[in-house]
Amino acid sequence: MYKVVRNESYDFVNEGYATLYSQIHKYPATMLPQIGVKILKEFDIKSSANLLDPYCGSGSSFASGLEIGISNMSGYDLNPLAVLISSVKFTKVDIDHLIRSKQDLKKQIYSFLANEDTYIEPPEITNMNFWFKPNVIRFLSIIKHFVNTIVNKNVQNFFLLVLFELTRECSNTRNNEFKLFKMKPEDVLAFNPDVLELFWKKCDNAIEIYQKHYFDKIDNLHIDLVSSAFDGKNKYDVILTSPPYGDSRTTVAYGQFSTLSNEWLGVNNARQIDKILMGGLKNKELIDKSLMLEYIKAIHSIDANRAFDVNAFYVDLKNSISKVAKSVKKNGKAFYVVGNRMVKGIRLPTDQFIAESFEENGFKHVVTYERLLSNKTMPKSNSPTNKHGATKETMNYEYIVCCEKK
Repeated sequence: MYKVVRNESYDFVNEGYATLYSQIHKYPATMLPQIGVKILKEFDIKSSANLLDPYCGSGSSFASGLEIGISNMSGYDLNPLAVLISSVKFTKVDIDHLIRSKQDLKKQIYSFLANEDTYIEPPEITNMNFWFKPNVIRFLSIIKHFVNTIVNKNVQNFFLLVLFELTRECSNTRNNEFKLFKMKPEDVLAFNPDVLELFWKKCDNAIEIYQKHYFDKIDNLHIDLVSSAFDGKNKYDVILTSPPYGDSRTTVAYGQFSTLSNEWLGVNNARQIDKILMGGLKNKELIDKSLMLEYIKAIHSIDANRAFDVNAFYVDLKNSISKVAKSVKKNGKAFYVVGNRMVKGIRLPTDQFIAESFEENGFKHVVTYERLLSNKTMPKSNSPTNKHGATKETMNYEYIVCCEKK
């Protein structure tokens, strides 16, 4: 019998991500670190444990692990921006070195701007002039050029991350959305950001956040981060993760959110990331031997194309869990934090599907906690048709699926 327990102690009402750890760079649908801290403590996970997050995003699981003293962690993500965010947050860099580097950047850039010829070749960005005004392109290119001259790679990455968040904020996109939509023409006309001034302010803010929330906690941290799908090569004591809740095209557009930043980063397939993420490629062969099959068939009776989108996601999730399960040591734990999204008016039991998939791979399901979704960085409603004003309620609860390797 599948066991779900409503647990209000995991609601963390009136708490946000920044209550425990402020973000150096925004990222969509980030797990609240407090959830991980609490579940790791409840199951008495030791500080000597080796922790894996196979879909690490911006590193919420690592923040949770740090709070209970875990120093050996690994993470994988197909999105290069996500890996860069996690790397910067959890790599030890001397604060004085960051401050001096920012001052040096300032001197170099203003000295360069005093010359007659201040042209720097911009990177190759798809539809560059559609997404950026000429003056914005100019200053972003200058900043990137001089940041790339920083010798220390960790310091360079720190300032590149600040720059990449700035690329989105100074673009012609509607910044309050995960997907890429251009501002209205009149808004673009009135939009004239002071790129350099914003960059210096963001540098100061990022250094302050890093010093306050990360610097003192990562002295003995050993963390391996890989920009790829999980390869299953090593063994782990505990899995703590919040996987995607659905395919990126229709649920949370991780790739679209990261497109401009990844292109400035130099990622060749930046506009294809959503296609390589979980459920990105349609699978016409319906998932079998799963409770999800009846739900997919019900969606298929309404919209065949959407059914294949949904099916592809659960096929990929099932295959991923199979690989993750093999990497967990005997008596090891797997904690998956997930929401049950709605498609075509049908609520999909992703939590139960995850528990079922682990049970098929040598685990026992211990418990699933239900928590109020009041503080996650994702919309409570979305626009699945991409039509203005057409929204659907997505989810109000989140589930913490707890399984143990037999």
